[in-house]
Amino acid sequence: MTVWKTSRRNFFAHKGRMALSAVAVLLSVAFVCGTLVFTDTMNTTFDKLFAATSADVTVSPRTARGADELPANGEPVSLPAAAVEQAGKADGVKTAEGAVTSMSVTVVDSHNKNMGSSTGAPTIAGNWTQNDLRSMEITSGHAPRGPTEVMVDADTADKHHLKIGDELRTIAVTGDIRARISGIASFKVTNPGAAVVYLDTATAQVKLLGKPDVFTHISVTAKPGVSDAQLKKNVATALGDSAAYKLRTQQEAADANKDSMGSFLDVMKYAMLGFAGIAFLVGIFLIVNTFSMLVAQRTREIGLMRAIGSSRKQVNRSVLIEALFLGVVGSLLGVGAGIGVAVGLMKLMNSMGMNLSTEDLTIAWTTPVLGLTLGIVVTVFAAYIPARRAGKISPMAALRDAGTPADGRAGRVRAAIGLVLTLAGGAALLAATRADKSSEGSLFLGAGVVLTLIGFIVIGPLLAGFVVRVLSTVVLRMFGPVGRMAERNALRNPRRTGATGAALMIGLALVACLSVVGSSMVASATEELDRSVGADFIVQPSGNPQPIVPQAAKALKAVPGIEHFTDYKAVSAKLTAPDGAVEDEGVVAADPTYRDDLRRETVSGNLADAYGKDAMSVGDAYATRHRIKVGDRITVAFKDGGTARLKVAAITSDDTNVDKGAMYTNITTAEKYVPADKMPKNMIMFAKAQDGKEKEAYTALKDALAAYPQYTVQNQADFKQDLKDQIGQLLNIVYGLLALAIIVAVLGVVNTLALSVVERTREIGLMRAIGLSRRQLRRMIRLESVVIALFGALLGLGLGMGWGTAAQKLLALEGLGVLEIPWPTILTVFVGSAFVGLFAALVPAFRAGRMNVLNAIATE
Repeated sequence: MTVWKTSRRNFFAHKGRMALSAVAVLLSVAFVCGTLVFTDTMNTTFDKLFAATSADVTVSPRTARGADELPANGEPVSLPAAAVEQAGKADGVKTAEGAVTSMSVTVVDSHNKNMGSSTGAPTIAGNWTQNDLRSMEITSGHAPRGPTEVMVDADTADKHHLKIGDELRTIAVTGDIRARISGIASFKVTNPGAAVVYLDTATAQVKLLGKPDVFTHISVTAKPGVSDAQLKKNVATALGDSAAYKLRTQQEAADANKDSMGSFLDVMKYAMLGFAGIAFLVGIFLIVNTFSMLVAQRTREIGLMRAIGSSRKQVNRSVLIEALFLGVVGSLLGVGAGIGVAVGLMKLMNSMGMNLSTEDLTIAWTTPVLGLTLGIVVTVFAAYIPARRAGKISPMAALRDAGTPADGRAGRVRAAIGLVLTLAGGAALLAATRADKSSEGSLFLGAGVVLTLIGFIVIGPLLAGFVVRVLSTVVLRMFGPVGRMAERNALRNPRRTGATGAALMIGLALVACLSVVGSSMVASATEELDRSVGADFIVQPSGNPQPIVPQAAKALKAVPGIEHFTDYKAVSAKLTAPDGAVEDEGVVAADPTYRDDLRRETVSGNLADAYGKDAMSVGDAYATRHRIKVGDRITVAFKDGGTARLKVAAITSDDTNVDKGAMYTNITTAEKYVPADKMPKNMIMFAKAQDGKEKEAYTALKDALAAYPQYTVQNQADFKQDLKDQIGQLLNIVYGLLALAIIVAVLGVVNTLALSVVERTREIGLMRAIGLSRRQLRRMIRLESVVIALFGALLGLGLGMGWGTAAQKLLALEGLGVLEIPWPTILTVFVGSAFVGLFAALVPAFRAGRMNVLNAIATE
């Protein structure tokens, strides 16, 4: 009980000194809890939507693809209208109605502006049914009554300022559907962002499915008292042909839709939790430094406690209880802040076009429990070493001045361990660069990253002595005596400087590593594009992955000044090799001109021959795996088509990133075995301009696609810039997530300086008494902060570039063979670290300058 009271008094007596550590715990816990609440809320939103839109029993063709997989030919798989009548006759059926749904559409307004979501949510077109009343209600106008009318969801109407009477054009593979808005329907549940349009049934059948009297699925409603499971059995009996249909209850349909979204949400959740873990790791250094400095400042106090009878265990326990208080306070505040973080993320997603409502805010009981547990455990764990150190203070320490550092040099054992870990990590990174297989190299890379990181943390105090002196020579010496005092202050306690710098090192190491990898990926892809792509222009979907509709392809091919166009279709097929092995590889059906649009190296044979009659090419990995040589025949069973015996005319090298492993055949060959209505549409098209007409052709192609905003025309420069922008956006997201760890590291610098100012109160008073001005004092503290920040940045950037170089060598096995160090980014981060140091020192320097000289000298 005495230990508990002592700890409580000490905690509240030094609460100001622990404030920044509490903020570090708060931020880390808030990020964890915010991530969990945000992803749980998204799950709840989709669960409600899927539950509301699913009928009691849904009947669909057995070959129908998943909700997240679009048909290659642009037309959803359908079932006959006669099946609706059959299902309606089943026992326990209240209603059975045919429904049409297609996501292979694009909707544009009269100005050819895409009405679809910008966040990746689908655009859905279909017919209005009674089942839609489960999730929607018509709030304005009426449902479509003929081919010239269309109804749109209220969210899309609000976002794009649509009103009744406005014209919309729905672009499908069978043609364009022009209609005016007759009604607006509002979701009864939250719509995460999909754009939805409704047509009358006859128009939806002909224009979306290509023929009348067919539906994509049947929505069956049960009579009162009939369970969904029983209804499913009854409908299955009525339909008879179990091989033709797939039946799902409302729960099964909702679960299937949820599974398609679950993997994406899980990846997002665990990625964000990973960055929260990095913030926790950085926070550990802050907490260790806080308690180490507090223990050092209370040396005399602890010595007196030991002298009057306190045991080592009691002193140790006292420090750990203070850490427990810190963890509880920081974690409780963090849990509350986490809810705010989740709401903020929802607002951010809303601003980007995804609709998330705070009405669906979901806080599972596990979230605060996990946040509190993590915050408390990490805080107590971080305080364990300082607590042990406190327990070792002898009663004789009561005679020593408080704040006298007892760890001026890192121990020899620590230095030896750090060197061994660093060398072992370096050896693992070297092994990763020399690995023959990426799977082996990945293990070495992971081990190297972990070992070098731990090694640098352990050896930090030893490195501080050397690196700080070098940095001081370049940065501080020009400031004269003040600069030299700042240098000595940074070197006074190498362990403290090493720990403070290590916190900043972790975040910047990841920034440098990812910058190197990202720049190398862009440089490698650019080099390969220059080497292998011969086409002048590439046409492909943008955002919504709708295949290139025939009307758009026709408009393109009418453009003058083009030497040739190349169609490119991905055809699903099962391949049976000569050794009998069956693989679901698929083939690329393209025009013969594709060999000029993409220059592929051949290991054997002639690629031009692969576009001959009943011929194909294979990749060298597939050929090696099945011992295939030129002249062998492969059995190709086309999905929705016949089976062909194709002759291997060429074996292409897989040492590429473009179409790696692709197997080519002529489109005419594929068309012999796949019916025209099942033949996939182009997912991409290539064009070669006539000599000297590149600019005119580029402009003409863009004009030809003005009515089809879902596609983009890119020349090679555009394509490279787009690739660079995509990687840049991904890196910016990662940098944003790493910002939390860097903020915590900056708090660590602030905390170290603030506590060191308290520790050196008498010293500061004496320096002021012998003539040091307030301005010089503040400059000294700012320079000390700058050199500590630069020390952490130098270690982090050096370590990160080493990781990035090793990762690039590993990626070279996958074709990314160019190493590029982004020196402008590296230098910007290094210089920026100096400004971070200046910012971190503002408050400590200001407080030091305001000290009363006499009171400071009189401080014990």
